[in-house]
Amino acid sequence: MSYISINSDQLFHNFNFLDELFSQHQIDWAIVGKLLCGNETFLKVLLAMTDKEICDSRLSNLKAIKRISPETNTIYIKPPAKRLARSIVEFADVSFNTEIETMKALSAEAVIQNKMHRVVLMVEMGELREGIMLKNLMDFYEEVLELPHLEIVGLGTNLCCLNGILPDEDKLKTLAWCRNILEEKFGRKIPYISGGSSVTLPLLFRNEVPTAINHFRIGETLFFGTDVYADRLIPGMCPDVFTLSAEVIELSEKPVLPTGTAGTNLTGDTPEFSEEDRNRSSVRAIVDVGLLDTDFNNIMPKLPGISIIGASSDMLILDLEDNSYGIRVGDTLEFSMNYMAVLRAMNSDYVDKKVMPFSNSAAGKKARKSNGFSYISQT
Repeated sequence: MSYISINSDQLFHNFNFLDELFSQHQIDWAIVGKLLCGNETFLKVLLAMTDKEICDSRLSNLKAIKRISPETNTIYIKPPAKRLARSIVEFADVSFNTEIETMKALSAEAVIQNKMHRVVLMVEMGELREGIMLKNLMDFYEEVLELPHLEIVGLGTNLCCLNGILPDEDKLKTLAWCRNILEEKFGRKIPYISGGSSVTLPLLFRNEVPTAINHFRIGETLFFGTDVYADRLIPGMCPDVFTLSAEVIELSEKPVLPTGTAGTNLTGDTPEFSEEDRNRSSVRAIVDVGLLDTDFNNIMPKLPGISIIGASSDMLILDLEDNSYGIRVGDTLEFSMNYMAVLRAMNSDYVDKKVMPFSNSAAGKKARKSNGFSYISQT
C-alpha cells in the first residue's frame, strides 16, 4: 500500500525558522493545519512542537485537535455556517466572521455555553473572497459590539486564494487604518491585525509589512518552505516535509507508442504521441497509487531520469528509460509533493500515513518542550 510520510526533523526545522523570524519582527503567528485533514497521527507531530494556536477551516479537524490537546487554542478561519454555531463555540476558541446574522447565532450560543467567544472581523481588500466591504465596516463593527459574549480581538484579511491578488504595503496600511478609525470612534482597543499569511512573508523579508500588522497565519510555508509570492524555496527552509512512497507492482519493457484505435482515457483526454517513438521502447513501472490518491501533475519522482507517463484511478505509470537504477518489482519509489498533491493524499483512505521520527531523542525532547505564545489566545 502506498503511504505519505511526514519528516519530523524537517518540519521542526521550518517551525524554528519561522518562529525566529517572527520573533525578530515582534509578530505573533498561528499555524494553519488544514493540510493535515484532521489526521491525528500527523497532528500529534505538530502539537508536540508547539502550543501555538492551530487554524483550520473544517470543524471536524478542530474537534480532532481538541481530542488530542484540549488546551490548544483553535481558530476557525472561514466564515462559519450559521447552523454550526453551537459547535463553533464549543470547539473553536476564535472564529473569523463576515456575517452579522451568523454572529448573532454565535453570540446566542456563547451565552448558552457561558463562554466568551473571540472573533476576528475579516475585511475585503480586493481579493473578492470573504470579507466585509470597507464602506460597511463601521456599521458592522458597531452592531457586533452590542452582541453579548462576543469579543472582537482583531481585524483580518485574506488575499491570493481566489483571484490571486497579492498583498502589498498599501493594502496592509489600509487594514491598519481601519483599526485606527474604529478604535478612535468607539473607544475600544482591537489588539491584533491578522493581515499575513504565507503569501505575505516576502513583504516581511523586504521590510514592507507595517508595524501594526502583528499576526500571521502560516500553513504552506511551514510545510513546504516556499515563498508563495514567487513560487520558490525560501533559503534556509526544507522543502520535503512530506514524501509519497509507492511500491512497484509491475516492471516491463514496453513500446512507447500504443497500438489500436485511440478513444479517450479515464480523464476524458486522448493522449498524443510522436511518430518518432514508433520503434522505441523503454522500461515501464507501475506503482500502487493513482488518481484517487493524489494529483500526478503535482508530484515528482525523487530519482532523476524517471518521468510520469500517466495515471488511472489506482495506478501510476512511470518511464524508467533503461532502468539504470536496477529497480525491481517490490521496490518502493519516492515522490516529492506540492500542496495540492499532499491535500489529496491526506484525504485518501487508500494512502497510509507514517511518521519519520526525530533523528535523535534530544531534538524530540526540544520539540515537546517548545513553548509558543499566542496573543489572540491571551486577550
